[in-house]
Amino acid sequence: MVDEYLSEREQAEQLRHWFRANWIWMFTGVALAVGGWYGWQWWQAREATRSLEAETQFTGMLSALTANNAEEGRRIGAEITAGYADTPYADQAALLLARMDVEGGELAQAETRLATVANGSDDPDLRLVARLRLARVQLALGRHDDALATLEAARQPAVDARIEDLRGDVLLARGDRAAALEAYRKAQAAVAEPSMDGAQVDAELLGLKVDELSAAAPAAQATE
Repeated sequence: MVDEYLSEREQAEQLRHWFRANWIWMFTGVALAVGGWYGWQWWQAREATRSLEAETQFTGMLSALTANNAEEGRRIGAEITAGYADTPYADQAALLLARMDVEGGELAQAETRLATVANGSDDPDLRLVARLRLARVQLALGRHDDALATLEAARQPAVDARIEDLRGDVLLARGDRAAALEAYRKAQAAVAEPSMDGAQVDAELLGLKVDELSAAAPAAQATE
């Protein structure tokens, strides 16, 4: 019994020694865990606040543009893209700014904005929209190869009709009428698919493109 008592006392003494030697590390571990939890809560709250601020700014931008106040819209858009670049509203603001650039004839600036969204947005839908618009801007700039490459990067079944229709425009502008006709016909086939959204492209205009190139093809072959 004495031996057992002494053993228990020795164990208790060893435990006290261990605690005195290690209490600082135990305290630090608990402090880090609590601090990490509060840090996570603070970060979450900060992100929510920034997202709300960006949303408010973006709403203000839309209101300015609706009121035809382009200067105010640009000012707010610049604040969003600069100050809230880590929010989805920055990408949406950039798309609006790019549209304003196109309307103002500032195609190079529009290309830069669209390329940033196309390559850097976390939202796949916004990346797709940016790529399609970027291809149109590159077509307007006469950079046909770049436009075709941009369209290939945007390719996915859901937008086949839009991709092929725009590819046809680019190929036609490059002078490749046969390839343009083939692209337009692919666009028509995609529109005809039951699973496709027929509103993707202007089917009537697409039909006119096909008819015009189809009628010109025999004449071109006869002169060869």
